[in-house]
Amino acid sequence: MATDRNHHYTLEEYLALERESEVKYEYWDGEIFAMSGGTLAHDQIMVNVFEALRDQLKGRDCRLFTNNMQIKVPAAPPYRYADGSVVCGPVQVERFNGSDLLLNPILLYEVLSPTTEAFDRGDKFTYYKSIPTFQEYLLIAQHRTHVTHYSRRTDGTWGYEEANELGLTIYLGALELTLGLGALYADVRFKKTFESQESH
Repeated sequence: MATDRNHHYTLEEYLALERESEVKYEYWDGEIFAMSGGTLAHDQIMVNVFEALRDQLKGRDCRLFTNNMQIKVPAAPPYRYADGSVVCGPVQVERFNGSDLLLNPILLYEVLSPTTEAFDRGDKFTYYKSIPTFQEYLLIAQHRTHVTHYSRRTDGTWGYEEANELGLTIYLGALELTLGLGALYADVRFKKTFESQESH
């Protein structure tokens, strides 16, 4: 099914599109946004993050989920897609439109792209905050070494830190683990900018 950027989609039309298409879409206020398709760097970082988390969570009562899992976000129904998520303890789901919606992620992470970065940092993060169990948020750049980490404090506010060098680490307090940027960016080859190409 083709999509029309000028068409105001009903929820029913969106759900039909999701059932019929191999492409994943998110829905918001009549607009739909394709979530699939990316770069080599984007895919490599997603693999790296998944593997780094899996290695450290091995033997613990935690489950990792990929970008195929639909996540129930109360402030932005019916659901959103994250690039990855983690649940510790029993996994809670709700059946909707033939799929399981994840209800209780602790960690959500996004690998940023030029078309989604502003949304992932702004509105999407705001929507994610409506998930009661949500405590850790990672935003990982794909064009350079840069990770933004948000963590929910005990008073409900969110702390913030950034890391920009391969030798640095990010501590996820809710999961009691540390991620090294060197592992997150393993085998990633950043594209040279026009300026750097001109200088050689």
